[in-house]
Amino acid sequence: MTDREKTPPTLTGDELLRVLAALGNPHRLRIVATLVRGRQYVSQLAREVGMSRPLLYMHLQRLEAAGLVTGSLELSEDGKAMKYYEVAPFVVHLTPEVIAEAVRTLTDGESEEPGVARGTRGTG
Repeated sequence: MTDREKTPPTLTGDELLRVLAALGNPHRLRIVATLVRGRQYVSQLAREVGMSRPLLYMHLQRLEAAGLVTGSLELSEDGKAMKYYEVAPFVVHLTPEVIAEAVRTLTDGESEEPGVARGTRGTG
């Protein structure tokens, strides 16, 4: 096991939000689960997960922006451009401390959810 595998990289607040948002959708979870079996070109992947290519592309863009999948263009033997996707190596290490550290680096100007810091959530 390498040092990188032993100590997962610390995500910034923005990176953590992208990863959680990407994984917070059942279609994207199915896409990642399908790609774990090996890389696939878009048409093949669309058939396997049962969705249109435009919708699949939208989900793949979110997963790629979060660093969870990678895409590459390749030419087939007949010269046709084919986009292949595969799972990128990643580890999501999520603890309360990781979240607290990530919140300190958020760039949207809101480091705390309204009401939570004041203890008003869940008091009703």
